[in-house]
Amino acid sequence: MTLLQLKYIVKIVECGSMNEASHALYVSQPALSSSVKELENELGIEIFTRSSQGIALTVDGAEFLTYARQVLDQADLLEERYKHAKPRKQLCQVSTQHYMFAVEAFVEMINSIKSDEYEFTIRETRTRDIINQVANMQSEIGILYLSDFNKDVIGKLLREKHLEFHPLFRAPLHVFISRNNPLAAKKIITMEDLKPYPFIQYEQGEEGSFYFYEEAVWPEYSPKQINVTDRATILNFIIGLNGYTVCTGIDNGDLNNEKIVTVPLDSDETMLVGWITNERAKLSKAAETYLEKLKSVVADHGYKLIN
Repeated sequence: MTLLQLKYIVKIVECGSMNEASHALYVSQPALSSSVKELENELGIEIFTRSSQGIALTVDGAEFLTYARQVLDQADLLEERYKHAKPRKQLCQVSTQHYMFAVEAFVEMINSIKSDEYEFTIRETRTRDIINQVANMQSEIGILYLSDFNKDVIGKLLREKHLEFHPLFRAPLHVFISRNNPLAAKKIITMEDLKPYPFIQYEQGEEGSFYFYEEAVWPEYSPKQINVTDRATILNFIIGLNGYTVCTGIDNGDLNNEKIVTVPLDSDETMLVGWITNERAKLSKAAETYLEKLKSVVADHGYKLIN
């Protein structure tokens, strides 16, 4: 087993495919595949599963990746100490549902990092993709919510993929609406009040189901419904089409130019927002810093953290 092979494994996971990794490493794909196969034979484990859809880490592979990263970090420390080589880039990858506070914390994390080089990634994506990306070690942290409705299904999926859910805060439901909406002056809004307005929700793909929705409640029937994939679009539709969506209630005036307000929704349902991690992974310093900033941002918005 060599350090080069360990670097190959880490790069393949970071790129998500053997082909992209071979280009990034300037190694032919057959040579890269052969090196990985030799390592698997030497260790007596299967690191990747291979299919027509691509590759994915096995359970043994996820555990091996954790140790490989630790070995490479130690090797870099040796080089930095004795060869005066540059340290490895600060790395951190986060997958999240479409939360403003998650982005706000990411900005604060980057501003606090004292490093000449770094490479950070934040993905606002579908619920199932968040789970898969953390399971496959493409992201260190995933941010999503549990509710009375989805907790059994999501919880079972997390356990199957060896992921741990860490509660962050519990939020009563709110709606995002335009400041010009007639409902904006109300102290509390009912689903009946919202019937005349377009309901906007995040699209979850062909494999999506009610259990993966980002909205904890939705109208029984909505004659006007719009599915979107990104947060900027949903904010524009709320303003331009007088639509609404269900959310945690954490707002960020800098992001919506104070054209959108959050109003409490008349519902007994709540959202238990938290982060997920792979139980076999050890978080990087940058990821730990991100969690600190995440907690700070949530607390600054007036929400009580769950210890």
